[in-house]
Parts: sequence; C-alpha cells; structure tokens
Amino acid sequence: MNRLNRDQMAARVARDIPEGAYVNLGIGLPTRVANYLPQEREIFLHSENGLLGMGPAPAPGEEDPELINAGKEPVTLLPGGSFFHHGDSFAMMRGGHLDICVLGAFQVSRRGDLANWHTGAPGAIPAVGGAMDLAIGAKQVFVMMELLTKSGESKLVEQCAYPLTGIACVDRVYTDLAIIDITPEGLLVREMVDGLDFEELQRLAGLPLVQSA
Repeated sequence: MNRLNRDQMAARVARDIPEGAYVNLGIGLPTRVANYLPQEREIFLHSENGLLGMGPAPAPGEEDPELINAGKEPVTLLPGGSFFHHGDSFAMMRGGHLDICVLGAFQVSRRGDLANWHTGAPGAIPAVGGAMDLAIGAKQVFVMMELLTKSGESKLVEQCAYPLTGIACVDRVYTDLAIIDITPEGLLVREMVDGLDFEELQRLAGLPLVQSA
C-alpha cells in the first residue's frame, strides 16, 4: 500500500481548508499544513501565542527569532497580519471565532474523544498548551496522526486510555492510510490510500468502520 508520509498528510489536510477560513495549526505535525495551503485561497492562520495571518515557514537564513509560532518554530507573516496579547488570542479560541483547528493526537475514540497532551509514561512531560481551548472552541476539529503506533497498535480506540483533551470534539481524522469522519452512524471512511482495501483498513483500525457510498 502507498502509505502517506507526513508532508503528504499535511498537503491532504490543506486541500480541505476552504477559502476565508480562520485556522489554528497545532504544535508538531499540523504546523506543516501551512506550507501546502493553496496560494489562490485566502486563509487566515492563527497561533495561540498572539498571531493572526501567519504564512509558511521562512526560507533558510531568513528566520526571525522574534517571529515564531506556539511551537517556537520560525514563521512568516503575510501582508495584513497582526500581533496581539496571548490573552486576546485565547479569547478568540474560546469564543468560537476559529473555523478549524488541526491537532495531533495520541488517541481518538470512536465517539470523537481526543487525547493528545499526556501518555502517562514515566518521565513524559505533559504538554497541554492551548489544545483544550481549541478542542472546545473551534467549529471543526481535524486530527492528524499515523493510524498505528510504533508497536502496531491502532490510535483509533473504543475508549481513550490517556487523559482526555476534549470529549466528543473531533470531526475528522487524517491518517497516513485513510481519512475518517466521526459521525453519529460510526467511523465513516472517506478516503483510503492506493493499494489498501476496506477489510484490511478495518483490521488495522481494530474498530468497526463504515464505508462511504
């Protein structure tokens, strides 16, 4: 099967972000989405440390140490972009002013519960950041993650084993093998990579899936 790499996953998410959307890209894998947004669409990227109107990553050698996203990665600012206090930024997040947030995850349950800030592993550093505020405040929550852990276990689960970030908040999951919507009827498979059939995806996911028409 043709498993997507992380940049291909980011490009696939970028295709689904519509014109005029206000979007927060979570720390880690989701930040790559900024590099693949279609240039013909006007999309407003928000960062919880107080930026609106972020552009893609700067070219090597053009980084500004004072212009970073919430993950402390260098970014660019598009014409018309703005800076503001992080308290105002969180008010935007909590107040329902973001159309989409894209977050990473350790686990997503079949009903859309999200666990992405702590595994409980000894020595692991909890990293809540703004994820809880985004999970409840954004109008749509997209998750980007590999379907399987390094040990081959599905990150789609019946019930999250890790501390929750948000309850029933995830709308869509983008993985390296498939795109799956969380719906009242179940886990609806929207797309699969070439070379993967539905039965094999269901075996890997370890949960009942619904095939889209």
